[in-house]
Amino acid sequence: MTARLDHFAIAATDLASGAAWLEARLGVPLAPGGRHPRMGTHNRVLRLGDGLYLELIAIDPDAPPPGRPRWFGLDEPALAARLAERPRLVAWVAATDDLDAAAAASPFPLGPVHEMTRGDLVWRITIPDDGRTVESGAVPTLIEWPPGVHPTKRMPDAGCTLERLTIHHPGSQRIRDGLARVGLDDPTVHIVDGGPSLAVSLVTPAGRVVLD
Repeated sequence: MTARLDHFAIAATDLASGAAWLEARLGVPLAPGGRHPRMGTHNRVLRLGDGLYLELIAIDPDAPPPGRPRWFGLDEPALAARLAERPRLVAWVAATDDLDAAAAASPFPLGPVHEMTRGDLVWRITIPDDGRTVESGAVPTLIEWPPGVHPTKRMPDAGCTLERLTIHHPGSQRIRDGLARVGLDDPTVHIVDGGPSLAVSLVTPAGRVVLD
């Protein structure tokens, strides 16, 4: 059982304004994403390498309510207030080759495994019943793509790469131990005391950019 950083989620009040803000920061356009029918959200994406990408996500105003809390805490009033100021890095997602085993091994309450779709893409992912991120986003959502399938295969190369993802958490050793339990050993993921908060450093055509 192994796991690695797959993508991270930047949430916005709405997709259009979020994309404009993010593209101005990065100096590159985001690629089209799609809709998540079961969550009532939609996204734009940016390739950072093979099997690694950035996701900009927002509530889809044209989608019917999902009948449950949306993922990444998007229904939380406190997050909505923060997003009214600017888009925020809210979560990271780790890909595993055995989702059921990894979810069972995790000491954190990751929630049930759900099958999700975006267009013709299909994947399995953990989502807590309350929709909130685990440990304020320090603990990743776990995802499993079908063999040979990954959305980055469809994304253009915009010349952006990941430098590091930094996770600040007052229980940093507890987070490290939990990630080891699910088989995550990724040199781009750094866990330090503080926070809780997330920050990602990217190398872009506009230079080094930090998003939090």
